Amino acid sequence: FIALLGTILARRDDLHEAESYLRRAVQIAPAYPKANEELGSVLLNRGKPLEAIPFLRKATELSPSSAECFFKLGGALKLAGDNDGAAAAFAQSQRLSPSKAKLEEASRLFAAKKFREAEKLAQELILENPRDVNAALLLSKIAMDASCYADAETLLRRITRIAPRFITAWHELAAAVKEQHRMEETLEILAHALSLDEGNSESHYRYAAALATAGKTLESVEYYEKAIDLNPQQVGALVGLGHVLKTLGNYDEGIEAYQRARALKPNFGEIVFSLSNLKTYRFSDQDIDDMLHRVDQEGLSLDSEVHFSFTLAKAFEDRKEFDRAFEFYHRGNTKHRGTIAYDPVQTAITHQKIKDTFDEGFLRELKDKGVGEKQPDPIFIVGLPRSGSTLLEQILASHSLVDGTSELPDLGRISNLITDREKGRQYPEGIQDMAPSEITGLGLEYLNRTRRHREGAPYFTDKMPNNFAHIGLILATMPNAKIIDARRYPLDSCIGCYKQHFARGQTYTYDLFELAEFYLEYDEMMSHWQKVAPDRVLRVQYEDVVNELEDQVRRILDYCKLPYEKGCVDFHQTKRAVRTASSEQVRQPIYSGSIGTWQRFENHITSLIEGLEPLLAKTGKQT
Repeated sequence: FIALLGTILARRDDLHEAESYLRRAVQIAPAYPKANEELGSVLLNRGKPLEAIPFLRKATELSPSSAECFFKLGGALKLAGDNDGAAAAFAQSQRLSPSKAKLEEASRLFAAKKFREAEKLAQELILENPRDVNAALLLSKIAMDASCYADAETLLRRITRIAPRFITAWHELAAAVKEQHRMEETLEILAHALSLDEGNSESHYRYAAALATAGKTLESVEYYEKAIDLNPQQVGALVGLGHVLKTLGNYDEGIEAYQRARALKPNFGEIVFSLSNLKTYRFSDQDIDDMLHRVDQEGLSLDSEVHFSFTLAKAFEDRKEFDRAFEFYHRGNTKHRGTIAYDPVQTAITHQKIKDTFDEGFLRELKDKGVGEKQPDPIFIVGLPRSGSTLLEQILASHSLVDGTSELPDLGRISNLITDREKGRQYPEGIQDMAPSEITGLGLEYLNRTRRHREGAPYFTDKMPNNFAHIGLILATMPNAKIIDARRYPLDSCIGCYKQHFARGQTYTYDLFELAEFYLEYDEMMSHWQKVAPDRVLRVQYEDVVNELEDQVRRILDYCKLPYEKGCVDFHQTKRAVRTASSEQVRQPIYSGSIGTWQRFENHITSLIEGLEPLLAKTGKQT
């Protein structure tokens, strides 16, 4: 009776109570296979695969003809990292049940990125059993991988209607909604998953990650720590905790979290890269020898090889072994370039369309008609990454009237609102077909969307670097916004990008020639804005800020129409969350060590120097 009650509770997804009853049932009747299987299933669903394994193994011994038991055991072993044991359990499940075999084969094909074949098998399973939520879940993952997020959401909402307490489905639904940039709804879905089982470490981990993405950094710490309390083996939660502690400036605690993750999963290259990405962390001889061994290890994932390569490059650069450093920078960039799509011709075409659309005549017409949201709140900081934009943001965020936010994605999403297939309208040229009220509405929509990142100051920064291409959109929709172009010597700027492995985007940075082409595109775009809207954009040179800090601070504040505050010069004393790779650097006083770093690699960057030659001929070569 106790086992039956536990099973009923499990079916209702009251997993905490179910676990309690089933543990009692196993104690009373240890040879009862169903109690062992159900307890193992509950533990597996609660994110406790290591605890689930002995009960599921016992269930297979007591019920050797059960394909379901072997299938669940395989899942638990796989989650625990025992791939050989998992394969053996799955193989036995397949021998016992054709449908389990088909689902496992579909899962294997999905893992091997053979999505068409996996999709075909999953669809066959759903035709055989329309309520097969596992096959439907696999189909949703295939849709996610194809970036068909709305389709994935539809599938996942159907799954949650069939199995309303299927926590994994809620997790995946949150991921699909998040990819559609609905962060508040994402948080609501994950909060619901937590309400189904507060002891599920995966739910705490995912909720923490969503909070961090939404800029709720302090809150995310609490949920990462809870996930780790529930499952100390939760590597993702430890890495995530390290990230948010770094963002908050808790340097030593962040390192401790990364080191704990590294001890659990030493071949996971992202962990050592996270330590390297602190910029001020230094690896020991033993660390470097270990990474040199791992980077060439057979079976290492390509992603980890890339992360180890960038980490070794930084470690050798710190030791002034610049040739060895470049060897690994080149390796990491080349490997990653092979995994991403970037078309420089399409970039040039898009940029030309933007310039043709936002010409002097169109912008003057909008100004004369008084089009655009007049609030002066935003201060945009644009440019290329690694050009001093975080430093400028930290200076401005040290002012009592300015909220420092981060690299906000909202302006790009506002540009997408211009595209309307029914009206035959596309960005950028489609804005010329919009009514003045619609254009003004875009500016208001941006301000409404970004409000969640603000803390009440009258002004705020948005330092998304690629917004340089959207300056025409800013001028059209928010004519009183301020725009600062963060510049650095071209070779330093480009080498800074080449040395950085970005979490996402910036696809032009992984090849030196393409990087040079993009920099020229950027420079040409900024020249266009100066031509069509003279003196609307303030250009700030990184080297000038380093050498003339107070003068440049006053110049920036004057442009932004802000009174001078000494705190802006003492920016390194400001306590705030900084989410970019420069987070530790802007917590130090101004320094000149990053000027001229390109010279360390001069013998290796001929294609970059030649590509930038038209610009270097105008600016002069830095010595």
